[in-house]
Parts: sequence; C-alpha cells; structure tokens
Amino acid sequence: MNTAAPIPPLDEATIVRVLQASKAEAAAGRIPESDQLLARVAQQAPNHPAVLNELGVRMLARGAPEQAQALFARATSAQPQHPALWANLASSLKALGRRAEELDAIEKALEIEPRHLSALLQKGAYLEEAGDPRNAARAYQNALDCLPPGAEVPLNVKDALAKAKSVVDADRAALTAALEGPLAEIRARHGGAQQQRVEQCLDTLLGNRRVFHSSPTWMYFPQLPEIEFFERAQFPWLDDIESATPEIRAELLRVLVADREGLQPYIDFPSSMPLDQFRELNRSRRWSAYFLWNQSEAVAGHIARCPATARALEKVPRCRIERRAPTAFFSILDAKTRIPGHTGITNTRLTVHLPLVVPPDCGFRVGGTTREWVPGQAWVFDDTIEHEAWNESDTPRAILIFDIWNPLLTEAERDMIKTATEVYGQYYLVTQERQP
Repeated sequence: MNTAAPIPPLDEATIVRVLQASKAEAAAGRIPESDQLLARVAQQAPNHPAVLNELGVRMLARGAPEQAQALFARATSAQPQHPALWANLASSLKALGRRAEELDAIEKALEIEPRHLSALLQKGAYLEEAGDPRNAARAYQNALDCLPPGAEVPLNVKDALAKAKSVVDADRAALTAALEGPLAEIRARHGGAQQQRVEQCLDTLLGNRRVFHSSPTWMYFPQLPEIEFFERAQFPWLDDIESATPEIRAELLRVLVADREGLQPYIDFPSSMPLDQFRELNRSRRWSAYFLWNQSEAVAGHIARCPATARALEKVPRCRIERRAPTAFFSILDAKTRIPGHTGITNTRLTVHLPLVVPPDCGFRVGGTTREWVPGQAWVFDDTIEHEAWNESDTPRAILIFDIWNPLLTEAERDMIKTATEVYGQYYLVTQERQP
C-alpha cells in the first residue's frame, strides 16, 4: 500500500513570498489563481499566523464571519503581540454581533500599539454606534492624529477617515457652542475686548490651530515669549515709517525701472549646501532682493537711489552688529510664486514688513496666524517661528523688510549678544582666512 510523502514545511521567506503573490493575483482580479496560491501555502503552513490572517480576511470579505472569527482567533493565539490580528478579530466579532468581545479585541490591539490606525477607527465607530458621540470623537481624533500633515491617506481607510473627520468636526462645533455663552458673559464683564491669548489657547484646544515654537537656525535666546505678531503699540515709531510709504514706494518703482540689475536672488546657496525646501527658489529671481543694507554693509549706490527710504530707516531702532546687522531690502515676489515655510536665524531680532505693492491673492502666515498685507500698514513678527508667503496673482508683490532688536531684551542683554555675535563671526572668519 502506497502512502503519500509528507508535505515539507515552508520557511518564513517562502510563506511571505507566496502570500504576496496571492495578494497580487487578487489585486489584478485573478481570484482563482490567488485562491490556489493561498490554498497551497495553507496546506503547507496551516498554523502560520499570517496565513490564518489572510484566510480570515478572505472569509470575512465573502460573508462568512464565523469561519473568519475562528481563523483570526487562531492567529491571535499564535502571535498575540500583533495588533493587526486583534483588529481583524474585532471586525469578525462585530459582524457576528458580539459587541462586548469586539471591544475587548480593539482594546487588546491598542494595548499593543496605542496609535494603531485601524483599531482607533474601530473604537471610534464602536463608541459612535453605542451612542457615545463625544468619546467617539476623541477616539477618531486620535486616529486622525496618526497621519502626519500632508500624508497620503491609505485607500483602505479613506472612507473611515472621512467619517472620523465629520464626527470630530461636529463635536468641535458643539463644544464651541457650549463655550460661547459662558465666555461671552465673562468677556462682557471685562470690557468686551477680544482676549487674544485666550482665543489662541482655545483654538489650539479645539484643534483649529497648530502650535508653532521658535526654531532659530543659529542662535536661540531662552525665556523669550514665542509671539507670532507683536502688538503694534510696542513700536510707536511705526507711524513715522508708514507716513513715508508714498516716497518709499516711488523709489522702489524707480528702481524697478532704472536699476533692475541691482536685484539679486534672495536665496543664493552654494550647490554643496542642503537646499531642502528652497531648492526651487535657489538662485532664482522669482524671489529677489534690492539691498540697502546687507548684514551691516551699506550698499552705497542703492542708498543713493533711495534717499527717502534710507532716511526713514535711519530713524528706526535697528540692530547694529558687525557683519550681521542691520539688514534692509526691498523684497520682490513674482507672480504665482510661494515662499515655503522656514525660520530665521535668531530670536534676539524681529522682522518688520512695510507693504508697498500688494496685488490681490497675496498672503503671509506666521505660525498659526495668517494675514494679508495692506499697503502702508507695517507689522512686526518673530521670524524664528515658521512662516511662509505667497503671491497667487498675475503681478509682482513688493515690500520693504528690515530687522530690529527684540524689545523684550534688556540693554545689557543686547550689548552682550552684540559682542558675542561679533566675536563668534570674527572667530570663524579668521579660520576661513587661514584656509588655502
């Protein structure tokens, strides 16, 4: 009597390769071929958790939740520390109406991996169906937080994520409405004025605003508040420079006609440096500058062409640091051009914008606050907080930009930072001069 030879076990690499081939056949619509491959690997590795899981997925998709549940249960027993297996088991238990066991399986997946996207979506759906929309929204928010900004949404959870967002948005709207009445009473009690810091705090709490921190690329000065746009009242001299806007704009327009050669790309890095987000703008005149002062060096010819601008700037309390400051220039941003998010070199200084030529569809964001330039209306901001600018119009945008000391530094602190910066610069300048 002949007996069949025993089927040899498969190694791990072969099991993975056959499962991948089976999935590829299924994705291509060749279901019989896919099932044949899966059946073959199941025959040779009947207790492998990945094989059991794939069999369970097929059974669940074909409307056989009991068989799927049995397969997923075997898979979780074989590999209890794999969160996806518990999430799949939860799906089969839901199909069978075994809700308490479903929640246990979801929680088991989240114990293993608290940021498991599918399990968080399952928990949100469970709570929503159980009549607990507020806690459902919190679970859904945790799921949404798993995806980094701009990440591509996986197709298999696209609809579930869209549902999650709708529940979260509805919950935020309800919470905002609940806060509105009590806060309005308190606001009225204190004179009715907007409390900017409170509003930003609540916007962050409600998920309407990201938190941005000061991230200078060079010198960080500790214990300075991270203020996106400073209050105008702190800079009474802004009135004077704003009043000079017509003369400054006229000089800019003459420069654009008579001295376009004086414009230079604002981003001008050596090709050996990492360009990151500035790759498209490096050495491009789409974002150009006409310097009056460039890292403390006066550009005499440019100043001679713009005497009114120079006089207005000389009345401003600018930084004066050898080889570093002041810097002042006309910034020209071409049509259909965006300056990507970036940060400046040190929070010991602030940046001032005086808008001169602003077509429609231009904007500027610092941290979580977006503003539109208005010609003749200046603002002061901390450029070490991520900021970006855009010009979606068909004509260039032009502003005057210059730097000033951060007013929250004491006089002693300014003097010491000035000296430290100059010594630092001279120290490395000497090193460079010694190089062959």
